[in-house]
Amino acid sequence: MAVKIRLRRMGAKKAPFYRIVVADSRSPRDGRFIEEIGYYNPIAEPADIKIDVENAKKWLANGAQPSDTVKRLFKIAGVIE
Repeated sequence: MAVKIRLRRMGAKKAPFYRIVVADSRSPRDGRFIEEIGYYNPIAEPADIKIDVENAKKWLANGAQPSDTVKRLFKIAGVIE
């Protein structure tokens, strides 16, 4: 099973809010997920990012692949260098 760390879109139309989730790569964007490890609010000024660093590092060590956007958020939060 290929596991991805990616964003799940929440919020209203024109006001996105994202949850950072660990999901099977075959499941749809807003569908089933394994675990929620944080959130990202791009509307707030500055952008609001909250990530459970322990869980993120655990999933990365177990082979989960972050999406490009999540990788950028992890660098900002200090999960990866």
